[in-house]
Amino acid sequence: MVKNRRILLKLSGESLMGNATYGINTEILLQYATDIKRAMDNGAQVGIVIGGGNIFRGLSGVKQGFDRVKGDQMGMLATVINSLALQNALQSVGANAVALTAIGMEPIGERYTKEKATGYLQCGTAVIMACGTGNPFFTTDTGAALRAVEIEAGLLLKGTRVDGVYTADPEKDPSAKKYTALTFDEAYKNNLRIMDLTAFTLCRENNLPVVVFDMNTEGNLLRIVNGENIGTIIRPHA
Repeated sequence: MVKNRRILLKLSGESLMGNATYGINTEILLQYATDIKRAMDNGAQVGIVIGGGNIFRGLSGVKQGFDRVKGDQMGMLATVINSLALQNALQSVGANAVALTAIGMEPIGERYTKEKATGYLQCGTAVIMACGTGNPFFTTDTGAALRAVEIEAGLLLKGTRVDGVYTADPEKDPSAKKYTALTFDEAYKNNLRIMDLTAFTLCRENNLPVVVFDMNTEGNLLRIVNGENIGTIIRPHA
């Protein structure tokens, strides 16, 4: 029995780069697609939001002289490229997948609505939701939180390169200690910066638990779907 039936998986664009500094690593893309299909085969309904930082990040564009609105719109287009790549990878491993976009982009992707998204999920199709919220000044973390609330997901899963939330960056501080569970208040008080504040507030106000976990470890997604304690869970209450 699948414990967490409908989930929203948030992936960073940077995670698709592997050890490169730009672009998409096809081996990692295929691993992600395979793990997502395994979760779907076990009864999970999987919504996905991917960032675009491996191609273009709006805030970085501002530092290079781009207007913030134009920079963020370019970042939205980067998320579409990543979404189409994941859609193709999922289809290549035998999973049904569709890309929905927050701004009109037919025939590249269908325009997002809650009804479309939930209809596809109920039919066993992975739904990749691109373009963040469709508005500038909002991150894809906020987009993921918004979509998770809209589709009534039971969990928001944030796939990262580390196996949870730590007291400090474990890649820089070997003495950093891992949290297995936190409340939103504790995470905010300790300034852990799991997501941006807007995304965090959306999850907290809608009682949506967040799990931070290592997506690069094969099988972790399926373990979470089946109810195992993987990574760090952030709950509304202790």
